[in-house]
Amino acid sequence: MSPLEDRRSGERPAEGGSRGGILRLSFPIVVSFGLRSIYGIVDTAFAATLEGQEDASVAAIGLTIPLEFLMTACWVGTSNGLTAQLSTAIGQGRGDRVEALKRAATRIVLVLVGIFLLVSGAVYLGAERVGLDPDLARQLRTYATVLMAGSALTAFWSIVPDSLVKAHHDTKSTMWAGIISGATNVVLNAIFVFVFGMGIFGIALSTVLSRLFSLLYALRRAAYHERRRRASHTAVEGDECDRPTRAILFIAIPSSITFLLLALESTVLNWMVKEVPDSTAALAAWSIFDRAAKFCSMPLIAVSVAMLPLVARLHGQGDIAGIRRQVRTASLFALGYLALIVTPLAFLFGDTVAGFFAAAESTRALATAGMVWVPVATLALAPFFPLRAAFEGMQMPGPGLVVSVVRSLVLVVPLTWVGIEVAPSLGYPALHGAFAGSSVGAIAATIWLGHWLRSVLRRADPAHRDAR
Repeated sequence: MSPLEDRRSGERPAEGGSRGGILRLSFPIVVSFGLRSIYGIVDTAFAATLEGQEDASVAAIGLTIPLEFLMTACWVGTSNGLTAQLSTAIGQGRGDRVEALKRAATRIVLVLVGIFLLVSGAVYLGAERVGLDPDLARQLRTYATVLMAGSALTAFWSIVPDSLVKAHHDTKSTMWAGIISGATNVVLNAIFVFVFGMGIFGIALSTVLSRLFSLLYALRRAAYHERRRRASHTAVEGDECDRPTRAILFIAIPSSITFLLLALESTVLNWMVKEVPDSTAALAAWSIFDRAAKFCSMPLIAVSVAMLPLVARLHGQGDIAGIRRQVRTASLFALGYLALIVTPLAFLFGDTVAGFFAAAESTRALATAGMVWVPVATLALAPFFPLRAAFEGMQMPGPGLVVSVVRSLVLVVPLTWVGIEVAPSLGYPALHGAFAGSSVGAIAATIWLGHWLRSVLRRADPAHRDAR
């Protein structure tokens, strides 16, 4: 029997049901993501002002990115698992399960904090023993150690309140938490660097403290929602409080692996592009294309953040028709966004964007060609995240993981290689083949995942089962 079909009779949803549709819930997250993309360059910008240490400081921040990405993967995976389970429990009216999940998540957070404190210790002891330039090694040891240890003690603790806020469909609070964190980071960076002269230590410390302010806000909002839930909640008897840790990890681990697969895919594609003729221009043009596609995909990635708790709540209520409605709305929004915004902007202003970021004429020519492929790449990348989030909200992380593995290892990477090899024989630069191959592979994966979701929802729909 499908997990969607196994719904108990007599369940009563928590008060309020699923408040707001997918677009209403997504808008605050779209704003938050846009601001975070701007705030994301803050540390690098301030590092470039450290007189006499500019290059070493910027390079140290760059070398820390893989560690941050690993931390982000663990954070996102755990948050997705907890958000999905909390939303389902709230939809079922299962207050006992909500409390059990919160306790289990706290134990998981303690383990993650311990792991990344050990990582920070390893960086502190090993940064100067891996053959780096002495100045770079010192900057790396300071920045990475403070950031990893401090973030372990602040960022991971935000998983529980952040997940609770999203499970209660309060995406405005998610937006404000992001704004508070980003704005505080800018202010503290300016104070620590320009007023106190704390250098790269101050830059790392400002990032850690900014996450603390965000955590305090999230704790306050989560406590407010939990008080309302307890006051209005009508308990429903059930037997689903067993193994809450396993329930969270059931979604968290596949979600984290999917996140890491996308990072691996990006790394391999960069390595492949590095081998084409005029590699410097090709890498620069590929970077412009890749960043443009990810930036254009950001609104629909934000939709996926809202999709997870919304679908999980509807799943807990057994509302299959509601899930289909929200997925259909998100899909129509994606098509409209691509047709009315991304495509016109890419064709009208693609050469302007390429010229702004590319200095050499050869790089500009390749980047301008890449802008033509941005709508296609966005069409491939953007719907993938909401579709995967819908599966996770239905307690079915397997399809998203399977399609992610096939996408990266069977479709995108091999087809990019084929494109690079075939394009010159057709009279096009090798990089044009990379644009085409990666986009076609990603589109194939997205279509497959969408078809899989449609089939699952049809089988789970009572009207469809009755017709059979």
